[in-house]
Amino acid sequence: MRALAVVPHQPGSLALTEFNAPVPGENQLLARTLAIGVCGTDHEIIDGKYGEAPEGTEHLIIGHESLAEVVSAPTGSGFSAGDLIVGIVRRPDPVPCPNCAAGEWDMCRNGLYTEHGIKGAQGYAAEYFAIDPGYAVKVDRGLRDTGVLLEPTSIVAKAWDHIERIATRAIWKPRTVLVTGAGPVGLLAAMMGLQRGLDVTLFDRVDTGIKPKLAERLGARYRVGDLARIDPRPDVVIECTGAPSIVIAALEITSPVGIVCLAGISSGQRTVQIDGDVLGRTMVLENDVVFGTVNANRRHYAMAADALAAADQGWLRMMITRRVPLSSWAEAFKRGGDDVKIVIDFAMG
Repeated sequence: MRALAVVPHQPGSLALTEFNAPVPGENQLLARTLAIGVCGTDHEIIDGKYGEAPEGTEHLIIGHESLAEVVSAPTGSGFSAGDLIVGIVRRPDPVPCPNCAAGEWDMCRNGLYTEHGIKGAQGYAAEYFAIDPGYAVKVDRGLRDTGVLLEPTSIVAKAWDHIERIATRAIWKPRTVLVTGAGPVGLLAAMMGLQRGLDVTLFDRVDTGIKPKLAERLGARYRVGDLARIDPRPDVVIECTGAPSIVIAALEITSPVGIVCLAGISSGQRTVQIDGDVLGRTMVLENDVVFGTVNANRRHYAMAADALAAADQGWLRMMITRRVPLSSWAEAFKRGGDDVKIVIDFAMG
C-alpha cells in the first residue's frame, strides 16, 4: 500500500512510499483512508523539526487528522463495514501515569505517551490502517465531506470543556468570547462558542479573502487592527496564533475574572517583554486565569463529533479550501495565500 512517510529530522524526506498492508489483529478494525488533513504540525515534521518514528523503524507515516471507512470489524466491536471513523491520535503511556490510567491521556504527566503520525506511532496517511475499536470514533455518515475536521475540533472541544470547568469557580457566567487567529482551530473555536449562544469576535491580521466571509456566514464579528481596541471586552479569550505579542495583548483586555486559553504554539523566533503590571495589577487584582491546552481524549472527540454534526455543513465545506488527490500529494504542502484547511483526498487517487 502507499503511504506518506518521512525519515524524522531529515528535512525534505517526505515521500509517497510503499509499505506492507496492515494485517488487523483479532480484535482490531481494518480501515480504508478517505482523507487526511494537513496542519502546522505536519509541516514541522516535514521540515525536520519534530517527529519520532516507531521503535525499530526508520520511517514515520505522517497524518493525524483522519477520516476512514471501516473495511472489516470484529463481532461485538460496535463497528460494521462501511462505518465512517476517525482515529484518536494519542495513546496512553505504558507505565501509566495517573491521568493516562483514567483515560485522560491528553493530560499525561510523564511524557511517555505516543501519538499517531507524530511521536512513536505510525500515522493515518496510508491507504489502510488497523486500529483498536477503543481508539476509533464513529462519525455520522452525513460528515463524509467534513469529518476530517474532527481531530482539530476535538482540540477545541477540550479547550471549551476546560473553560467551562474553570468558569464554575464563580457565579458569573461568560457571555463574550474573543478568538485570535482565524485559521482552522480558531474558526472551529468560534463555531463552538456560537453553538453555546455566546457573543463571538474573531480577530485576524487579514481583512480580505475567505476568512472574513467564513466569519460572516458563521455569525461572528470579524476584526483586524489593534487588539487593544476590541469591543466588547471579552470574558473569554481563546488564543490560537501563538504570537507572543498577541498573547500578551490578550492578557490585558479580558473583563474581570476573565479566562485566557492558550491553544497556539509560538515559533520561538521572537522575544517580547511583558509589563509586570499585566501579571500583578491586571491578572491578580482581577482574578484572571490563563491556561494552556493541547491534544484531546475520547470524551472530547465525542463532543467534537456532536459539534460537527450540529454545524452548518456548507460552512464546514467552505473551510476546506483545497482538496488534493494522493497522486498530487506534494501540492498539499504548498501554502497558498487564501488557504484555510488543505485536505489530501485518498478517494481522488
